[in-house]
Amino acid sequence: MKHRGRHRRRRRGMALRAALTGTGLALTAAATLISASQATVTGDPGALKPLTTRADTASLRLQENLVPARTLDRLAGSMGRPVGVDTVLRGADRTMRVGSACDSGERGTLPLTPAATRSYCWDRADVADTDWRPASVTTSGDADEDGVWGTHRVVLTGWSHSTTRGPGAERGLARVAFVDFDDPARPVYRWVLLVVPENGGRDYRGLDSRISGMVWYDNKLLVSAGRTGAEALYVYDLDRIQRTTVDEPAIGRVPHGWSAAGYRYVMPAVGSYRFHEGRCGVAGPPCPGPLSLDRGTSPDSLVAGERTPAGGERRTRLWRYAFSNAPARNGLLATDSTGRADAVEVFRTRARGIQGVLSYHRPGTDLSSWYIGTQPKTTDGRGGLWRQDTRGAAAAQCGSDSSHHCWTDSAGSLSYWQETGEVWSLSDRMLFAVPLARLEESLD
Repeated sequence: MKHRGRHRRRRRGMALRAALTGTGLALTAAATLISASQATVTGDPGALKPLTTRADTASLRLQENLVPARTLDRLAGSMGRPVGVDTVLRGADRTMRVGSACDSGERGTLPLTPAATRSYCWDRADVADTDWRPASVTTSGDADEDGVWGTHRVVLTGWSHSTTRGPGAERGLARVAFVDFDDPARPVYRWVLLVVPENGGRDYRGLDSRISGMVWYDNKLLVSAGRTGAEALYVYDLDRIQRTTVDEPAIGRVPHGWSAAGYRYVMPAVGSYRFHEGRCGVAGPPCPGPLSLDRGTSPDSLVAGERTPAGGERRTRLWRYAFSNAPARNGLLATDSTGRADAVEVFRTRARGIQGVLSYHRPGTDLSSWYIGTQPKTTDGRGGLWRQDTRGAAAAQCGSDSSHHCWTDSAGSLSYWQETGEVWSLSDRMLFAVPLARLEESLD
């Protein structure tokens, strides 16, 4: 399939701020923004600290492992010819509700400030199943600079199932909602289950991972491997989505065909990136959580944040990997001749419990701003959204007590749609967008 704009990586710059039309929900909470250098603020993460020594960066080295083409071809030969995003969207069977049609409990999870200018909640059939939770978001604005994939504007959100509740066959699984945003007043979507080929493409299993980070770049979808282990990222190909052939509770090959616990489509992994030094964790490499794309670097880069608890003492690392410019490696990381990918920039922040990370190079400045969305420290509180760089930090204030806990109560990842100038994020109940220009003007 020919993808519009796929090979036209034009550097449009970051000044484009055209907003899509559509119904949005504007919250009325008054707010001001202060710099952490102007006052002492509880929870202030301060300036980012660059980490440059080999001891600091070596643990972030990845080893690329691509699934052999013969494995993927064997799977497609048995399941049928792979399909792409257009096919999935044509079969959309869920409808999102625009913000004003969402109930108060759903709207209550939106940020207080900066206020969402567009917001949506999920089909009621999916809201009823609380064992599935969304945590990550990426868009066709990440996939291509013109914001369109094929003929569609698309938002992808990653959901993970509880590992302790619900049907045993579904525990720990990961799925992606393919949302068609061609009509912002009535987005529709379809589920695709993430799977991993097994036995040389003769079978597959469900991906057992909490996908807290996700980036769609060119025709690849990179997701963070949310369980503690050696795998840091899984790679999926948006042109290799497979139809299942039977509707059974099992996942994989069954006597009469291919099943995926009731899902019509599965997307098999085409590769992964594994930490060179072994399993991630306290004694090993940092476990990656949120991911995002930065088009302000050359080449474009994948941004990652370390997964740490909100109430812990461990300092959090932020880092980036460069994407490859090689024509035959669309959407893959830049590696050396042995398939190793090294972090090209690493920082440490005092922020903890990071659920969203976004790096953006502001025009006219000599450094990048890092937006950090943090989770609440209490179950009845809200998280914060900080802008950090190597000189300091800034945050939003809200409410009568001028609290800086103004973000969502269940922060998700962040994704910048360059063509529209919007930052997309999500809570556990809502999908929403905030103009980046508004953040920048308020913080300056």
